[in-house]
Amino acid sequence: MTKTVADVMVEALMEAGARRCYGIVGDTLNYVTDSMRRKGMDWIHVRHEEVAGFAAGADSYMTGELTLCAGSTGPGSLHFINGIFESHRNGAPVVLIASQIDSVQEGFDFPQSVDQKKIYEQCSVFCEYIAHPDQARRITVMAAQAALTKRGVAVIVVNGDTTKARTADSIHWSVSVPDPVLRPREEELDKLVDMIGAAKKITIYGGYGCRDAHDEVVALAAKLKAPVAHTSRAKEFLEYDNPFDVSMTGIIGIKSGFEAVENCDLLLCLGTNFAWTQFYPKDARIVQIDNDPTHIGRRVPVALGLVGNVKDTIAALLPKLEERSDDSFLQKCLKEHQSSLKELDDQTKEKSPDLIHPQFVAKTLDGLAADDAIFTCDVGTPFVWMLRYIRANGRRRFLTSLLHGSMANGYPMAIGCQKSHPGRQVIAMCGDGGMTMLMGDLLTLVQEELPVKLVVFQNNTLGFVEMEMKVEGLLDSYTGLKNPDFGAVARACGLYGARVDNADDLEGAMREWLAQPGPALLDVAVNRMELVMPPIVEASEVVSTAIYGAKAVLDGRLSDVWKLVDSNVLK
Repeated sequence: MTKTVADVMVEALMEAGARRCYGIVGDTLNYVTDSMRRKGMDWIHVRHEEVAGFAAGADSYMTGELTLCAGSTGPGSLHFINGIFESHRNGAPVVLIASQIDSVQEGFDFPQSVDQKKIYEQCSVFCEYIAHPDQARRITVMAAQAALTKRGVAVIVVNGDTTKARTADSIHWSVSVPDPVLRPREEELDKLVDMIGAAKKITIYGGYGCRDAHDEVVALAAKLKAPVAHTSRAKEFLEYDNPFDVSMTGIIGIKSGFEAVENCDLLLCLGTNFAWTQFYPKDARIVQIDNDPTHIGRRVPVALGLVGNVKDTIAALLPKLEERSDDSFLQKCLKEHQSSLKELDDQTKEKSPDLIHPQFVAKTLDGLAADDAIFTCDVGTPFVWMLRYIRANGRRRFLTSLLHGSMANGYPMAIGCQKSHPGRQVIAMCGDGGMTMLMGDLLTLVQEELPVKLVVFQNNTLGFVEMEMKVEGLLDSYTGLKNPDFGAVARACGLYGARVDNADDLEGAMREWLAQPGPALLDVAVNRMELVMPPIVEASEVVSTAIYGAKAVLDGRLSDVWKLVDSNVLK
């Protein structure tokens, strides 16, 4: 008995664990979507394919399971590209079915013809055509296995007429997902033990590779009396139940994280691929442990590079170590951490009713959100407020576009998080620039009946870009946004919508917004001139900002200068 290629593909993907597919239907995809309907695949009908790419990636990132996207030929599949890049860089196991024109039209510049493979092979772990119907199951299984084992996007390109062709499907290829132990050799671990023994001030710097190694990292810190700094992606995995935590370094980090990394003499980089070399220590010896050997020494020169999973490696290392008694460096770092947290908290209290600081919004949300809430966030200033003010507790989850750095990722990601976690509170912290870029998929929240809660930080500017211009000593140009009342827009789309202009009204409005049974949007007018202060301000940045102030005076923007003075940058 023969089957259509579409049926073979859908069966193989469902056997690999796929349950949901995000996309927009189209002619070259019709047999695939019909097969999904008949076999019980959950199809999430978005309004823009880029949203589908973000949503599918968020779905699979949060679950670790295979999730699908599907698009029709030409523009349909091309619209996925930004969301697919984001999902791939995030390590999300996604399979994209990129349909193509009928094979009989290949090579004749037929309308909507696009070489999908050339486009998607740069943002995938697997990208292949199904060139013959008998390849359907084998190619599909290879794609699913690559996505699940290499942690990234796999792309299957298939012609529209191929999807309805029939095949005997006589060999039942299936997906294997091994879970090996990966750690350095004993001799390499012994070298690390010697380096640890010779060091006086050790800091652990954990990244996304610590996602399943919380207890092991804390145990290592306890034995070494070492502070634990972490990357932004590792916040949810290392911040909670960690008495050694000193938070993040980097441009959105805080002083305690920066100083713990800068002032050590041995830095243990565990599963981190942090890219900004200026935030690594200048004088310390660096050890890097990563499961990908190509990552060793890629960001900063290392004294020792070890290949292994963080969990497996620490488990093998701990019995070799003697517990330290000197905790003076640790105590100094922890004291600075408390001071840094107090400074952050103080910024949330400096409010007047007529001027809502975004930190105050984030802090209020942190106190009202569920203990197991899932937070997504747009890139720009909102992701700073999320990472600094929303507390991790071991149950909350966090997702933003930290590696791809894309606008408009926040609530599209929330769609995938809500579909994969229907009983959880999902909150998207949106910028006004990101919201307006992909605003049409507010309708998806209504159509799919997804109770996502969106809060819009409306400051009427591309805030992070405006800040970058000022730090460079430039007048901010073309960053201003003329926005609607997003609460009214939400109501017009069928969501609950409200707006807050006064700080005294925020908590009550936020409680009502979170209590809504369906999708809901809260538009909050926040201070446009809020600056994201890094953990340490370089003299060159002060000079450049002062130059901006001089230019602003000459350009007639004196009110902006006084706002900068109030924010302590020009004092």
